[in-house]
Amino acid sequence: MASLDQRNAFARRISDADGAFAPLVQRAGPPPARKPAPVDARFPTLIRSITFQLLATQAANTIHARVVQACGGAVTVNSVLDTGAALLKDAGLSRAKSEAMIDLAAHVADGRVALDHHGRLSDAAIIREVTAVKGIGPWTVQMYLMHTLGRRDVWPVGDYGVRLGWSLLHQMNETISERDLRPAGEPFDGLRSDVAWYCWQAVHFLRDAK
Repeated sequence: MASLDQRNAFARRISDADGAFAPLVQRAGPPPARKPAPVDARFPTLIRSITFQLLATQAANTIHARVVQACGGAVTVNSVLDTGAALLKDAGLSRAKSEAMIDLAAHVADGRVALDHHGRLSDAAIIREVTAVKGIGPWTVQMYLMHTLGRRDVWPVGDYGVRLGWSLLHQMNETISERDLRPAGEPFDGLRSDVAWYCWQAVHFLRDAK
């Protein structure tokens, strides 16, 4: 976990690499410390990320609370498998998401997805392993890498909030495309998770100003 001094240094590096971030860095402060979560938290956070795919936050929170309830109050490999795709779908998930949760649980149960090894694997290796699960794409794994494993150099160009925040910071007339955003992150190599975080903050501050 990065110290406050280190996080302040990260913020300065981002501002120096792209002056458009400087006012936001001053307003938002240093990026998160990014402490990796315990192994036991990895499966439920992946399940949560599946729920949140392509949903607004409020709707996703409501549906995920129903998923947790359907699983008996605790999201584990066994509780998801025992609940089954039909009951998960009844909680408000799409068929694709409910089936993805079941497939993820099956992959974890038989070791095809080895969550306890992820702390030692590269980002690319984890993405390959987890996206082998039916219905899980790169965005879900990127959120897992950033928020659960505490990885600091993830660049989720497919995230609309990141693209919108980048476009707002750079006063672009249209939201930047995934294709154009990908190389735009190269000057921030090693800190792209933090750049994504600042892009999200840009969107939040815009909403607060309305």
